[in-house]
Order: sequence, then structure tokens, then C-alpha cells
Amino acid sequence: MAKPAISHTPALGEWDWNLPLRLLRFCRLKGALNKVADSSGVKLSGMDLAIRTLVLQRIFQRDILKSDEKFVGVLLPPTVAGAVANFSLAMAKRVAVNLNYTVSETIINKCIEQAGIKTVLTSSKVMERMGIKLDANVVYLEDLKDKATVADKLASVFAAKMLPLPLASRWLGLNKIHRDDILTVIFTSGSTGNPKGVPLSMLNVSSNIQGFDQFIRVKESDNFLGVLPFFHSFGFTVTLWGAATLPSSACYHYNPLEPRQIGKLAEANKSTVVLGTPTFLRTYLRRIEPEQFKSVEVVVVGAEKMPMSLSDAFEARFGVRPVEGYGTTELSPVAAVNVPPDRGTSGNAKDWLRDGSVGKPLPGVSARVVSLEDGSPVEMNCPGMIQISGPNVMSGYLNQPELSAKVLKDGWYETGDVGYIDEDGFLFITGRQSRFSKIGGEMVPHIQIEESILVILGEEQDDLTVGVTSVPDEKKGERIIVLHKALTKSPSEILKGLTAMGLPNLFLPSEDSFIQVDAIPMLGTGKLDLRGLQQLALDKTSSS
Repeated sequence: MAKPAISHTPALGEWDWNLPLRLLRFCRLKGALNKVADSSGVKLSGMDLAIRTLVLQRIFQRDILKSDEKFVGVLLPPTVAGAVANFSLAMAKRVAVNLNYTVSETIINKCIEQAGIKTVLTSSKVMERMGIKLDANVVYLEDLKDKATVADKLASVFAAKMLPLPLASRWLGLNKIHRDDILTVIFTSGSTGNPKGVPLSMLNVSSNIQGFDQFIRVKESDNFLGVLPFFHSFGFTVTLWGAATLPSSACYHYNPLEPRQIGKLAEANKSTVVLGTPTFLRTYLRRIEPEQFKSVEVVVVGAEKMPMSLSDAFEARFGVRPVEGYGTTELSPVAAVNVPPDRGTSGNAKDWLRDGSVGKPLPGVSARVVSLEDGSPVEMNCPGMIQISGPNVMSGYLNQPELSAKVLKDGWYETGDVGYIDEDGFLFITGRQSRFSKIGGEMVPHIQIEESILVILGEEQDDLTVGVTSVPDEKKGERIIVLHKALTKSPSEILKGLTAMGLPNLFLPSEDSFIQVDAIPMLGTGKLDLRGLQQLALDKTSSS
């Protein structure tokens, strides 16, 4: 009987799920050494971070938040202030909802309404820059400085430095935190639809952090370069809570697409771990000097497929090869990751790293592949729908039970991504179910066409130049559309190249399906905006 396509990595032990208590413990271990910093020049030692977090928590409880306020909005970029606000809310046993400041006022207010948010923590600079009106009470963090009393400061120093940790836990009420308590709600980026609220529990996030740590083996000397926004689940879990509740430190910059400032920040803080997307890496490739990234040891990318040519170019310039991981917001977010050779957990490096794959499942996580037609298990190396189970899987969408039931089935989360598992347990992504067109009864993958075109162009790009989507077609059902910025080769040359690469005729767009645009739609998280891409294609084809 053929072996079903399933991969599982055992966990090393029980999850230490009390993140606020872990934060206090690791701040104490860091002591006077730097724990968090940002590009504005703010730096806090481990002890300073713990004290400032506890002071702000007391102000929140006494002056800002009412007793019935469970969900609290945070509209701040990745900075020390943004980190402290998140940590303080967790200490206050409230749920931080980091709002996406790259979307419209309407969408932000929809998120506020969905979560029942009454208060949004922000800064005057953010509000001035955005120029929006929020349907909530707006509190500026800079206005809270004068509210800290002598008693607040003394009590916070006492809890952070002097009380034995078990007593501090009881005094602060951290012993009353449960593994299923919600730590955050993250609204999905909406690349394929309207944003959905994803509640992530203490267990969800902590198991993800510790599973990542078991793979990557985070060291005390590690510094996480935090450029992913906290409304991005990868940024929230790994560069915010992960860096804080592991022996490492972090430095933050508010804009992931400002490579010159990021290069300076990485050099000043001797950053060793860089997390991002292929889009971000493209900008770093040309505008960050190798000297600025000389301390970098680990580069993990996700959200979009990593072209091999980009990996090669990044390794040639910086001396470190990016590895791919995979996940979704609903998975807290990491489901699988490749392990850099010098960070391998055990055995040969090839046991944990395979180019072209997104790695093996994190400890405690299982991945399987089922048929797109009937949901039955498929064999190894056969493509199908990817499903994930484990402690990282969300309990369900916020206040949307019917939508939750569509993706959560018998403990498995249905990702909407198509791929396969090889005989060694490595997971390969071939596309999203929404990134296929059915033409002539065949499933035509947009990602394969997109990647093949980029190979033919053979250029290192600062940003994405090509996006493949589809529009309805009366004769074929769907028509492949290639939206692109200015190209160095003509559509006819590209089509000849696609044929030479062996793509079937069914996969080939027509010459008039190549449409030049000013920019490829992107989300603030660094992902291709699939919905915006298709709408742009519809607009362009309907007007032509």
C-alpha cells in the first residue's frame, strides 16, 4: 500500500505557554544588557524593558482601560514603544489587536467593529501621517508619561527585580493566565478577500516560538532585525514575542522597504536573524552594503515563493543563503521551515534543509496532503491540498463560526495552498488554490508561469515586476493575464522562452494578454495583493 503524504516533527517537551511570565524571566536574565532598540535611537536593557512594561500596565489598568475592555487596538509601527504597548496589554490580561496601518480607514474601522474595540493606543505622529478618524477612543502613548506615579515606579521595580519569580507571578496575577487565553487577534491581510479576525492563544503563539527555537536554536548573542509590522503574524510571533521570550534581543524599524536605514540598524545592533519576504530581500540586495549585514547568520523568508535566482544573488552578496519557511496567520503563523546548516538540530544538514522546499513541520506540528477532488489522502510526491494540525492552529475565526467550519476539519486546518510532501518529509508549495485557472479542464498554475517569466527576464529587481492572474473568458472559461512593469524582453520573446522551458501550450498567455502597469499591487505585509491584481486585470481588459 502506498505511503500517505504526511510529515510530522515530534516536540521535545511540554510548551511553556505563559508568555508574560516568560517575558519577565528573560528580561531578568538579560539584566543590564540590551533587549530592545529601534531606529529612533531608543534602547532598553532587559531590566528597563520589564520595568517600563509594568509601569505602563499599571497606567492602563488604572487610568485608560475599563474593566470590561478585553480587546484593545494598537496602531503603532514596529518600535520599542509598540513593543512595550503589546507587552503591557498582555501583563494586564488584555488582548492586543494590532491594526494594519497600510489599509483604508474603512477597513480599519471594520476591524475595530468586529473585535468590539473601544480604545486604540497610538501616537500623534501616526495619526497625523494617516489622517484618519477611528471609531474608538484614541489614546496617545506620549500623553501617558506624566501619569506614572512614584508608587507605579517603585512597585514595578520591586516586581521586576526583587521579588522571586513565583511570588512576582502571583503578585502580578500572571499565575491566573491559562494556555487557551487569547493573546492577540490578527486580521488577515485580505489578499484574497475581506479581512478576518484570527484569535491566537497563549499556547498557539508560545508553541510556535519554542518550535522555531528548537529548529533554529536561538542564542543569547542573536539579535532579531524586526522590520515586519506587528499586525503581521510573523512579526508579532517571532520578532516581537519570540525575541522577547528567548535569550535574544531585537531592533526595530517602522518601514521594511527602507533598506538604507535598515542596513544601518542591522550594523549598529549586530543583527544575526533577518525575517522577511522576497519583496523585502530584493530591496536589500542592491541598497544594503555587505558590511552592514556581515553579522547576519539566518535569513528566513515566507509569504511568497522565493525564486532560486534571488537566493543565489543574496548569498553571493551577503554570504548567507536565505531559507524558506511556510505558514499562515491561522497557524500562528509558522508551520514549516528549513534550517540553516549551522543551526541544524542534529544529524546532517541535508536532513533539515532542501532548496525549493519550505522545510519540515515545526516540532509538534503535522502536515498532510489530500486530494483536491474528494479530500482523500494522497501519496508522497503527489500534489494536493495542504492541511496542518498542531498546537499552532487557531481555534476559529473571530465571531465567524460558519467560516471557521469551512477550514477547520477534525483538528486539521485547510490552508488553501496546493503542494506535496516528498519521501523525506519536506513540504513543497506549488501554489494557492485561488492561484490556479481551470482552462480546457486542466488546472493552470499562475505561480509557475510567473516564476518562469522571471527566470527568462533574468534580472535582479528592486521590486516585483510581474504578476500573473486571470479574467473570465467566454470561450475558455478563464484567460491568463500577465501584468508587468517595463520589461527588457518583448512578450513574443518571453513566450518563446516559456515554450523552450517546456511549459504546455495551455499555460501560455497570448501576446495581447501582457499588459503594462505602473506598479504590481502589493500588501503592506510584503505579499502580492491577489485581489488587487485580479481587479486591476479586470479593469485593464474591460477598457481595452
